[in-house]
Formats: sequence, structure tokens, C-alpha cells
Amino acid sequence: MSLVGFKAQNHTQQVVKRGADDATDDRGTKREFIDELEARFGSFTLDTAAATHNAKADRFYSRADDGLSLPWTGNVWCNPPYSDLAAWVEKAWDEWDQRNGIDLERIVMLLPSNRPEQKWWQEHVEPHRDRPDTELRVEFLPGRMRFDRPGVEIGPKGDRPPFGCCLLIWEIR
Repeated sequence: MSLVGFKAQNHTQQVVKRGADDATDDRGTKREFIDELEARFGSFTLDTAAATHNAKADRFYSRADDGLSLPWTGNVWCNPPYSDLAAWVEKAWDEWDQRNGIDLERIVMLLPSNRPEQKWWQEHVEPHRDRPDTELRVEFLPGRMRFDRPGVEIGPKGDRPPFGCCLLIWEIR
């Protein structure tokens, strides 16, 4: 097998030819998983990329609100649309770098873990992750996440994307 001429591209479950696919990007994180995270980190006070039917905090930003243009405060949860990951990771860094102590406590972001070769990972994650001089750590999750999607009948094997996930966690250590 040769890789000559191979052009890497996102899986169809992440993006369609003309941009984001709402039916794919609308993947809600299972409540059981959020409960485990909240046992570790406390209740999330802001969900930055949600919809009414899948918000994980009382305060949330919907697509219409545009979580990329609004301030992130408190204990933040973010399961961003996988069709535009770079913008969400950049926003998390901007918010973390501009925090003033009490406004932003922590950011926990769920991402696909199969993207370390991509530019956004190489620029915004790899140089900082799990180093003693940074407040970003990465946790690679076992198995494949199950997601909630509105109007989708889930088969016996569940609704799992063809990749694993990881958490990016910004917090003062």
C-alpha cells in the first residue's frame, strides 16, 4: 500500500463539503459522563456550545448566541462543533489568558483525539500540554464516546464516531 498522493480529510461525521453539518455537529454529551466530570470538577456554570435540548449547565450559549464571541466565565464546559475545532481551542486560550482570577475558574473541553497532526493541535495544544509551566493538561479517554443526537434512533452498538476523544483541561494547578 502506498500513501503517495493521499490527501487527509475530515471524516464525513465531522464536516460536509460546504462546511458544518448541523445533524452531525449537534452531538450532546451523555449526562452520565457529565456527572462523572462534575464529581471531579464541580458543577459546570456555563456550556459554551449547546442547544436547549442538550445544555449541560443552566447558563449556555447556543449557535445563535455564538459562544465564540461571548465571554466565558465560571466553571466552563465545552463540547464544540467538530467541524471547526481550531476556532474553539483558540477561543479557550484567549479566555484563559485574559481571565482575572474569579471570572474564569476552569475550562473542560471535549475533542476528538485523532487530530494531533493538524495545525490547530500543533500550535495550541502540543506545545503546552502536560508541561510543568502550563495550566493545560490533556486526558485521553478510553473507548469511544456515545453521544445524544436529536431525532436519531440509536442501534444496538450505540452512536459512536469512528474516533476516540480527549479532554483539554485548563485550570490552575
